[in-house]
Amino acid sequence: MNFNELENDIGYIFKNKDLIKTALTHTSYAYEHNINSNEKLEFLGDSILEFISSDYLYKNYQNLKEGEMTKVRAEVVCEKSLHKIAQKHNFSKYLMVGNSEKQVKGNEKPAIMADSVEAVIAAIYLDGGIEPARIFIEKNLSKAIENATKNVGYKDHKTILQEKLQENGEVKIEYEIIKESGPDHDKTFEAEVKLNGKILATGIGKSKKQAQMEAAKKALETLNLK
Repeated sequence: MNFNELENDIGYIFKNKDLIKTALTHTSYAYEHNINSNEKLEFLGDSILEFISSDYLYKNYQNLKEGEMTKVRAEVVCEKSLHKIAQKHNFSKYLMVGNSEKQVKGNEKPAIMADSVEAVIAAIYLDGGIEPARIFIEKNLSKAIENATKNVGYKDHKTILQEKLQENGEVKIEYEIIKESGPDHDKTFEAEVKLNGKILATGIGKSKKQAQMEAAKKALETLNLK
């Protein structure tokens, strides 16, 4: 497979082409062809990603506390975030998966694509050192980090409701989805929040989380706790 287009896209040209090939070799393909998979590269890339993102946060967001930096890092160094990077650079086009995974479009699975990003980071590091790895990571994550820092001190309605209701002791707060409507691609959910078995409020949203958050918001308004 020719990786020239991918190399140009990610902004790094490999001296050792075997590294980028291995980085994009899933275990299912490696098993079928008796070659190395990207698992070990993924292991290394995970550590490099955590170090560089931590270093970037420390140097560029000195106003954040340790706990806040940890929250931001967890938000951006996750499967969802890495999957977006893989989609941006069309990794699915180059990912080599076995026949069983091909049948279920394994090369497009978020987890497999996210893992390949970590493997590529390690491949860049092994081929060119820490600086090109840093450039790739910062180029792809700096905007996500900036967005995450904006909401790091923000408490959502569920958190506020829980804190307010538990001020005078332990209570039982439950959320339940009581209704789903609409087609699979455009569902609407209705949730209710209960305090010690008593319904406080209901909320509607386009996701279960959004519906629960709306229920919590209405409960805060009803109980005059905001």
